[in-house]
Amino acid sequence: MSGINPKDQFTWLLEVGPAIIGAAVMAKTYTTFHLTPLVYILILIHSIVLMIGGHYTYAEVPFFDYLKDVFNFTRNNYDKAGHFVQGFVPVLISREIIIRKNVIPDAVRRNFFILYFCLGFSAFYELIEWGVALASGKDAVAFLGTQGYIWDTQSEMGLALQGAIIGLMSLSKLYNKQLLNLNNSY
Repeated sequence: MSGINPKDQFTWLLEVGPAIIGAAVMAKTYTTFHLTPLVYILILIHSIVLMIGGHYTYAEVPFFDYLKDVFNFTRNNYDKAGHFVQGFVPVLISREIIIRKNVIPDAVRRNFFILYFCLGFSAFYELIEWGVALASGKDAVAFLGTQGYIWDTQSEMGLALQGAIIGLMSLSKLYNKQLLNLNNSY
């Protein structure tokens, strides 16, 4: 439904592309690398965030326009919520892969690496946005969604890092239980 009459087809494709790629990867690896239910739920939530942002553009999501008016914000902050989720969800995806593949056995180093990975992923996404803006000119304004805020890129990376820290701190115990159950089912 997200792709039916989106505000801008090009922006929709750019915003929803990661969800489409993620769905293809999960379909291909489902039998060989089944994820925990928590991670699947978080991926679904992240995909919905991407689809809503793609349909309306991140700067024009109606509910966040309503919040803008109610709280007297200067801008629609859906993109900020999206970047928080961009840290909150990948932190557990990367944690699951690193733990299950035993890439970094030490928990402190693993958590440090995962947070840096999520921050790096966010920075990489900002570079993609910049590249698309340079390549497409005015058509990329909806994709960038800066809404005139000069610190948009930095604040989005900061929100992704906050999301990653909060995700790691709040969901690790639940994730560990699900991982134990997943391991016991094989």
